[in-house]
Amino acid sequence: MQNKLITMTIGGLAKAADVHIETIRYYQSRGLLKKPDRPLGGIRRYDSTDIDRLMFVKTAKELGFSLNEISDLLRLEDGAHCQEASALAEHKLQRVQEKITRLKRIETVLSEMVGQCHAQQGNVSCPLIASLHEGIPQYDVVAPAKPITTP
Repeated sequence: MQNKLITMTIGGLAKAADVHIETIRYYQSRGLLKKPDRPLGGIRRYDSTDIDRLMFVKTAKELGFSLNEISDLLRLEDGAHCQEASALAEHKLQRVQEKITRLKRIETVLSEMVGQCHAQQGNVSCPLIASLHEGIPQYDVVAPAKPITTP
């Protein structure tokens, strides 16, 4: 039995990975996916290795990695750079934990504001609206996150 390499068009690749064609083209322009040669007068063809790489990018994005970070991970994907990949993941984990801390502060503030609104039934001045105008310095929920440099 002959083993045939199954190939597909960019539309087939997009469907297989559940992404838009424009996403594939953008990833190609960023160097995350290869742009296959076009046979003379033909259509570019993609294979299972392209699906695998696209799924790698898609999964990494779902985990919160930026396209630049994904590019770094792809350079390390031969398996010989596990420490470097681990360092990138640890850095990402730290940023996620900081984001969770900030979101918890936001949750606390919003919960208190909602409680104040419920307590002020029929009052002309809404405590939530007033707080937004005055700012909420004790919670520091709108301060930008500290930039973290990549190791």
